[in-house]
Amino acid sequence: MADSDIAPGGSLFGSLLTAMVTPMRADGTIDLDETARLADKLVSDGCDGLVVAGTTGESSTLDDEEKVSLFRAVVESVGDRASVIAGTGSNDTAHSVLLSEMAAETGVDGLLLVTPYYLKPTQSGVQAHFEAVANKTDLPIMLYDIPGRSAVPILPDTMLRLAEHPQIIAVKDAKADFAAASYVMANSDLVFYSGDDGLTLPWMSLGAAGLVGVTTHLATVQFRQLVDAVLAGDLATARRIHFELEPAIRAAMTRVPGAVAAKEILSWQGVLPDPTVRLPLTAPTSAEHELMRADLADAGMELTR
Repeated sequence: MADSDIAPGGSLFGSLLTAMVTPMRADGTIDLDETARLADKLVSDGCDGLVVAGTTGESSTLDDEEKVSLFRAVVESVGDRASVIAGTGSNDTAHSVLLSEMAAETGVDGLLLVTPYYLKPTQSGVQAHFEAVANKTDLPIMLYDIPGRSAVPILPDTMLRLAEHPQIIAVKDAKADFAAASYVMANSDLVFYSGDDGLTLPWMSLGAAGLVGVTTHLATVQFRQLVDAVLAGDLATARRIHFELEPAIRAAMTRVPGAVAAKEILSWQGVLPDPTVRLPLTAPTSAEHELMRADLADAGMELTR
């Protein structure tokens, strides 16, 4: 997406982004043709941004060559119609720098950098990690604050210091500390995105630009309507859609990991031919299937399989 193509919400990245699954064949190899088709469908249905090789894309089980092939396939499929954000973060700063440089060569529009995980760095280490990557790229960066996975949050004062870097422009927030986020939003130009599908409306009521979601795979049109309603100031419509989406979000986000659920439901919808995931993720059990299908029935979703 060109720099001049600013989405209605006012963000370079867009207002409705899906953290894409990585389509795979039954043997676990990546299916780039299905990746391109899925990207096209998501954008046609209302997404103005896609995150590739993030958590939902099973990034921790992909090697660098696979990630680069995914970045390239999505850019070629929809790069002229939506922003393409490459997930290049890890807990290894040098590796994050290298992968970010490789991603830039594919024509992506930005980078998603998760907080370094497992090692539990101090806030000075978190800051230095992000700045090391930002210093090596001309691409805009979205920080991914998800202490439930990384163990370490990005504290407000750290965010304010990072906001001073010209390449760091946004935050995907998956910790739902609205007080801390309000402080950062009031004192910086960082653009926030909900990192929790069910909190899209509360986040946008504070001024967040939109959502980076998982359930957006299977209810893209409804999420587009929700986001557009908030941007238009139509909170009554936004609230109605928020509640209508609750069962779908339950199916996609609470029964099994999001990548597993999204692939399974996409296969039930006839969108994805194969729901294969890589270990240590596994397919849902029969009991989990029943719960997910009941949730989707509550949401009024039609399934073809």
